[in-house]
Amino acid sequence: MKRKVLLFSLCLATCSTNALADNVAGNDKETDKTERTEEKAPQPKSRLTVGGYGEAVYSRNFFSDNYLRYNSAEAAALRKDERHGRFDLPHVVIYLGYDFGNGWTMGTEIEFEHGGTESAIEIEEEEGGEYESEIERGGEVALEQFWIQKSFCPQLNVKMGHIIVPIGATNQHHTPTEFFGVYRPEGESTIMPCTWHETGVSVWGHAGDWRYEALLISGLDSERFGRKGWIHDGSASPYEFKIANSMAGAFRLDNYSVKGLRLSLSGYVGNSFRNTLRTPNSSYDDVKGTVTIGTFDFHLDRWNWIARGNFDYGHLSDSKEISDYNKSFPKASPSPKQSIGSDAIAAGVEVGYNIFSQFDKLAQKGEKLYIFGRYDYYDSMYDTEKSIVDYQYCGRHRIAAGLNYFPMKEIVLKGEYSIGLMKTPYNNEPSISLGIAYSGFFNM
Repeated sequence: MKRKVLLFSLCLATCSTNALADNVAGNDKETDKTERTEEKAPQPKSRLTVGGYGEAVYSRNFFSDNYLRYNSAEAAALRKDERHGRFDLPHVVIYLGYDFGNGWTMGTEIEFEHGGTESAIEIEEEEGGEYESEIERGGEVALEQFWIQKSFCPQLNVKMGHIIVPIGATNQHHTPTEFFGVYRPEGESTIMPCTWHETGVSVWGHAGDWRYEALLISGLDSERFGRKGWIHDGSASPYEFKIANSMAGAFRLDNYSVKGLRLSLSGYVGNSFRNTLRTPNSSYDDVKGTVTIGTFDFHLDRWNWIARGNFDYGHLSDSKEISDYNKSFPKASPSPKQSIGSDAIAAGVEVGYNIFSQFDKLAQKGEKLYIFGRYDYYDSMYDTEKSIVDYQYCGRHRIAAGLNYFPMKEIVLKGEYSIGLMKTPYNNEPSISLGIAYSGFFNM
């Protein structure tokens, strides 16, 4: 009996020691160092990291949500005074990370968008306003990340699996504590996948004031491109697998030479036309559908000010041929069957000041209250082939202003007024939004 008790005690002690082992967690975010008293021995961190982020939002939109609102000036005028409210859970993400030791780590993120399983009933603008069941991505939930990483040194890390494509500011910094708006910046999240995740290989590292990342990933699917979202839906797949007839390359470069300032460049290039199940006939042999994207973004956090900005430009070759090809699909096809712009653009800047920095007691508690303003311009049909109609409602300016209250670093309460400034003859789109969100990582 004593031997059994002794054996049980040894097993329990071993499990407890393993649970408290050092944790790297597999992500490249820096963790805050905590001061420890001399009386207490340093406690090693757990190998397991649990975290994630989530958003709950209420919006009151002072414009029509009718599917005909962009079809004609007459339809827009008739619905000028319509309004509607909605609750939403834009993103709820659960993260799990584990350090296996010897430089091997893993990370996973499971995302629930809009509180559901990515299956929805939508009113189709292009099909007479009929109700239609839409499957936005195969499977019941979205697996946003699943990767295994080997870290050789700070300058060289190799990540393999399903990974974030860090093109633009929002894809790389998409948690709700990293932007002021109640929703993600509208321009980037309209014309590009957001959050953009693909299966492939990433090589990244830090060297001095620089961080680099280069990726080889599966290409986009041109059958999913559309007029309002350009390539936005091209990373999704309605099947239980992602087609990989074409591969693509991407990169990101960040510089931190100036205190409190990050300057970043990123880019993407890859063919999209044959990355489908359907095989085009010989008349499309010369069509490639090459997607090329270049972006610049910055982040300044200093003197109680935060300023962020982005400029993204993208080009799609053979947009006329792809438009004609997609329109030939049968009605039951998951393709939008729409004309597509050859060029798309998104630019935005936001600036916020921490009002609580002027009150010592509030500043000492770590509370922050930012008053902010934001401007966006984007157009998914910024340029088109001559035979393709340029739908004017695809381009707009957007102005927003509001408050972000941080009772602590991981939690934020948001409120904003925004207005989308539309081109004639379409009505402007004002709204008020309120939200609460969190983002954090915790060692278990």
